[in-house]
Amino acid sequence: MDDLIYVIPANTAKEDIIKTLKAHPEIKFVSLVGIDLAGNDTDEKIPIRFFLKDIDSFYEDAAVQTDGSSVVLTGIATLNNAKVDMPIDPDVNWFVDYNMEHYDDELDKPVGTLRVPAFLIHEGKKVDSRAVLKDTLAYVKKELLDLFKKHPHMSGLEHIDGTKVKDIQFTSATELEFWVKTPLEEANIEEMSASQVMQEQYWQRTHGAVRTALEQIVILLDKYGLKVEMGHKEVGGLKAQIDENGQMTHVCEQIEIDWKYADALQAADNELLVRTMAKEVFRANGLEVSFKAKPMIGLAGNGEHTHIGMAVEMEDGKVYNLFSPKDMKKDFMSAAGYGAIMGILKNYEVINPFVSATNDSLNRLKPGFEAPVCIVTSLGANPEVPSRNRTILAGLIRDIANPYATRFELRACNPYSNTYLVLAACYSAVLDGIEAAATHTTDELLGELSKNAGDKGFYLEKDRAYRSEKDVFEDYTEAERTRLFGAPPATVWENMQSFANYPEKKAVITAGGALRDQIIDAFKAGELLRWRTELVSRIIPGIRDIVRKSRKIESDFVTDQDSYNWNKINGLRSYLAKDSIDEKSLFTQLINALDTGDYGTASALQVEMYDKTEELKSLYDSYQKNII
Repeated sequence: MDDLIYVIPANTAKEDIIKTLKAHPEIKFVSLVGIDLAGNDTDEKIPIRFFLKDIDSFYEDAAVQTDGSSVVLTGIATLNNAKVDMPIDPDVNWFVDYNMEHYDDELDKPVGTLRVPAFLIHEGKKVDSRAVLKDTLAYVKKELLDLFKKHPHMSGLEHIDGTKVKDIQFTSATELEFWVKTPLEEANIEEMSASQVMQEQYWQRTHGAVRTALEQIVILLDKYGLKVEMGHKEVGGLKAQIDENGQMTHVCEQIEIDWKYADALQAADNELLVRTMAKEVFRANGLEVSFKAKPMIGLAGNGEHTHIGMAVEMEDGKVYNLFSPKDMKKDFMSAAGYGAIMGILKNYEVINPFVSATNDSLNRLKPGFEAPVCIVTSLGANPEVPSRNRTILAGLIRDIANPYATRFELRACNPYSNTYLVLAACYSAVLDGIEAAATHTTDELLGELSKNAGDKGFYLEKDRAYRSEKDVFEDYTEAERTRLFGAPPATVWENMQSFANYPEKKAVITAGGALRDQIIDAFKAGELLRWRTELVSRIIPGIRDIVRKSRKIESDFVTDQDSYNWNKINGLRSYLAKDSIDEKSLFTQLINALDTGDYGTASALQVEMYDKTEELKSLYDSYQKNII
């Protein structure tokens, strides 16, 4: 086992790849990994002999083909035009995925599959998420190199001669949160909610199978070169029980794993690897893993804070963080740093659809769970004392002693956010902001970012505020948050409408040509199809079950309070789920609106359905507790 290989480094020569694979006959398959517009990865088992026989063809468009209508390329690859080619990407690491349940008896080693990142080509054009990010970064790099030639000494970057910048580095990292539980066992939401409020789990010591799996995944990811920085318990969970056989049962805990940053495209590939390996390792220990943004309503959801950084490489080989100022104690950021965060905030309405594309993702973004709902940032009280505000959308992270650490943390992402498209949109917005900031001083930019709603700025919108050092949830009312920072979308439909509602912002993220209208339209169509299908086939049936279970309780002792509660409960049940000839239930109205394509009405009905369901659950809980 010690001589297994886990990674073939980026840009390894073809002859060296062949030599390595021949030396490791346990690697029996190759799989090309294309990423569709929903963030799903393709996987197949191509015998390694085909790869070794004609490796050159795999670098070409026509080497491997797939049925594009079977992946999320909505409106692009159709049933009557489904051919998609898959050329490989040699510029990133290739990982080997070992099947620990399938050993080669002769070699006494697990069977491995070389997972090779690839692009998806339809009618001669790249149509996949990886290509969107890779080509966007190439465009942003070109534009920034030109910008530095025009403005070689931006404010806060006086120590850098822009005419001697050789390259732009895009650095990113994601933090992965997930729930692990014993399969088929129901979680006690009320008990876990109390544990969460009392902070009984956060950073606590893990035990049993959870501890074993956590240690195994940290060790395994290091073998892949990810340089894991920590693995720990998160805020949610409860204490497991031990059965008569000494086995732990009723396990339900939240875990986080953090690993070292990488080039933005590699970082997105790394995240996919971590999710895959975490599922395998915890499953091998008898635990079920959930990466859903909000697997249990009423408890902390799973976030995936996404870190965004940039650096410049000079002709002499020196590297400087583009966001760090020359004097870390005088300025929060350089002009480029201010421009970057302002670009993200100003254009976030068209970034958000990629961040929160599902019903599940929007369920997580609610006040009270440290999940951001407002387009606002925080810098800290002053440059000499870095701080962290966990209630804002995108925060500045900095270390006075380490200028290389300066970056932004986008806190709204979840494990199923399409990181490729999120980063492509973010870096496009970053470019827009830096271009606007290039001719301004850091003092002017601090004033722009810190302006009050109603004050006119040279870049940011007049009627909005963009910075707060307060607790956004506690120190503002909902009305104040909406007035200052904008109203967050309540449904997938509302979020996707931002592409149409903000054409000037959409133009910012499409400027590079990779994240073009065709891609956005396909992404939007795919997500709306998923939104509609999930509502009809999962969410409404799930809420219908809640309605059916909210039954009248027979009791010998019924008070007027019980009668009052039941009448209200039964009224809600009927309003939600019971049709008559003259009046249709909310469920029926919602389904009809979806079937006829009246998505605006369906969106409003979805919000009402959620509100009425929460009211029903609360009333029924009170009703049950009063029956003795």
